[in-house]
Amino acid sequence: MKSRLYGALLCAVLAAPAAAAAQDYPQRAIKVVVPSAAGGSPDIIIRLLAQQVGQELGQTLVVENKPGSSGIAGISEVYRARPDGYTIGYANNVTLAINRSTFKELPYDPDRLAPIALLVKVANVLAVNPQVPARTAREFADYVKQHPDQVTYASPGQGTSGHLSGELLAQTAGLRMMHVPYRGSPAATTDVIGGTVQALIDNTPSIGPHLQSGKLRPLAITSLQRSPLFPDVPTVAETLQPGFESVAWGGLVAPPGTPADVVQKLNAALNKALQAPAIRERLQEMGVEIVGGSPQALADYAAQEAHKWAEVVKQAKLPVQ
Repeated sequence: MKSRLYGALLCAVLAAPAAAAAQDYPQRAIKVVVPSAAGGSPDIIIRLLAQQVGQELGQTLVVENKPGSSGIAGISEVYRARPDGYTIGYANNVTLAINRSTFKELPYDPDRLAPIALLVKVANVLAVNPQVPARTAREFADYVKQHPDQVTYASPGQGTSGHLSGELLAQTAGLRMMHVPYRGSPAATTDVIGGTVQALIDNTPSIGPHLQSGKLRPLAITSLQRSPLFPDVPTVAETLQPGFESVAWGGLVAPPGTPADVVQKLNAALNKALQAPAIRERLQEMGVEIVGGSPQALADYAAQEAHKWAEVVKQAKLPVQ
């Protein structure tokens, strides 16, 4: 009996500091790791949210970009960080879903990361250099079929939503294109504008300004619905492949073992920030779909997407790294 009482008291003593820490959280700046280059859509979205979330929490959110390796370098830093809520990270369809199928081994376990919230969904755009003789997705498909294994398309990197959107399009429409991966959106966009690569599949916030300026020609949106940002650009589903959908999405996660109370504080602050009129207006201007919700909603959606993209990777016979 005494030993049980002693054990209960010991557990209470050990739990007390963690509970107190969660109650007082946050007491200093929070680092937010974005596993992609500055200027890409994840960076743009997180920097926009950081200021608003910081106001909600009463502390500064410091955004740190760590691009490369299909997001592995950045998300691994989050995975290894102290689980105290002072290092969190942007996680998306690549790091939580696609990487499971494109890598034999990962230095992090997506299932052990603590989900905070699913933030946004972002449609991709199939765009081309204006010199490419195609003004619609159908014309582009015909052009690719006339030039099998010759037409090139760029993406922000191997295994990104842009890359696998192209693979899904190739599988469903019977196209043979050459994928050219880059380390982030800016480099990919520069080469397509310069004519080094013919086409590009990337997120609307990343390449929107270049579509509006005419430096790139948009052919189709990869979401089921047209983008409010480009209402005149049809979807792939309505012009080429019925039912086609491929969107990028992202949320925030914390290191394994982060206290639930800390996760809930972050979740509440994020959901509140997503409802702020200025934030909603800016995200909608970028063509971003606002999601929000519980930590479990992010975990469930990631599992669903992992299954979908595993099939695409398998059919495409992509090399597993």
